[in-house]
Amino acid sequence: MVRSQPRTAIIGAGISGLTAGKMLKDYRISYTTFEMSDRIGGNWAFGNPNGLSSAYRSLHIDTSKHRLSFKDFPVPDHYPAFPHHSDIKAYLDAYAEAFGLLQHIEFDNAVRSARRRDGGGWLIEDQSGAQREFDLLVVGNGHHWDARWAEFPGTFTGESIHSHHYIDPQTPLDLTGKRILVVGIGNSAADITVELSSKTLRNKVTLSTRSSAWIVPKYLAGQPGDKIFKTTPYLPLSWQRRAAQAIAPLVGADPTKYGLPPANHKLFEAHPTQSVELPLRLGSGDVIPKPNVSLLDGDTVHFDDGTSDVFDVIIYATGYNITFPFFDPDLISAPENQIRLFKRMFKPGFEDLVFIGFAQAIPTLFPFVECQARLLAAYAAGRYALPSVAEMERVIDADQHLHAGHCTNRARHTQQVDYFYYEHDIRTKEIPAGIKRAAATRPELAPV
Repeated sequence: MVRSQPRTAIIGAGISGLTAGKMLKDYRISYTTFEMSDRIGGNWAFGNPNGLSSAYRSLHIDTSKHRLSFKDFPVPDHYPAFPHHSDIKAYLDAYAEAFGLLQHIEFDNAVRSARRRDGGGWLIEDQSGAQREFDLLVVGNGHHWDARWAEFPGTFTGESIHSHHYIDPQTPLDLTGKRILVVGIGNSAADITVELSSKTLRNKVTLSTRSSAWIVPKYLAGQPGDKIFKTTPYLPLSWQRRAAQAIAPLVGADPTKYGLPPANHKLFEAHPTQSVELPLRLGSGDVIPKPNVSLLDGDTVHFDDGTSDVFDVIIYATGYNITFPFFDPDLISAPENQIRLFKRMFKPGFEDLVFIGFAQAIPTLFPFVECQARLLAAYAAGRYALPSVAEMERVIDADQHLHAGHCTNRARHTQQVDYFYYEHDIRTKEIPAGIKRAAATRPELAPV
């Protein structure tokens, strides 16, 4: 176990690093946050000078404000149900200001390398080349910045970009009067497809998908859907998934109704796509649906259904890699986005290392990282102790089966987590169990 007042470093000042810092401060744990940018917010800092933000100009969060709110810092009542990225950035700015977090952040100071010291702890080299020693390292550098590209046979001679670099129809490419192919069918693909298919832009937009997706509306009965429906930890997740699948036809989730290929999975065996406008654009003929790409041949793209068409631009909305550029990959890496973490936080055998935010949390990451940060702070203060390595490995397998065992075998689903199950487990089971383990070795921590 790390010492009770560890010198702690946090990598990143996005939502993961901010919540980690807030909780550590609550426990009076000294910490330093390293942030490569000149501002907080990570992905939610539109135009972030670090070049890693994937926010496009028109981006609105797909989770309603009722679900993304931190428990200890509610979203302002005047916010719209689905806030714009500028609203989220303002919310994070207010969070950092309210809890005095900015004074702990070293801006424009990235971590170049993090090397483990003999006997534990970390030697960090910062952007200036300074060597810094810490007892505990918290990794919150995010997992939506290293773009993953689809690989197809052949060569495309037009222009290609990843959705990560898309800003608007004029940036970084002039996307007016063009023949555009969007590859992918996640939320970003849907948003970009809808935006570029507006008749005012005079584009011809085609949407290609390998596995297709169930399309769920943002509103049900006039209310944000995630406000009405949520999972409960008191019933098996498999039962709840079957109930949701049964009502899928009633909410128009079947992609074939809009000309898309049938999904190769059941609802909630992969992330559904939330979009009000994509079905309308498909149904209006403004977007041409196609199956997966089979061949790139100059400016011609061939599809699995035997058809082909000519394109000027391909936009790959094909997800992200989990990457840790400051670690020696032989020490810590996530090949195919696979990294075994106890409670999505602790790597067995590394008691001086904690990961925050490395999950695809349903419905959203905000309260999930807040929950993780509470466990982090209790651990850093010595009030929570980890189980044995063998027990952690057993639990990792069990949790993976619970949260992601039903998912399709894709890199985007390796870190799937149901927040409501996770939070209930951490709050009612894992933290109390860890407190007992800590008290067994430090009697002064035993509850009175």
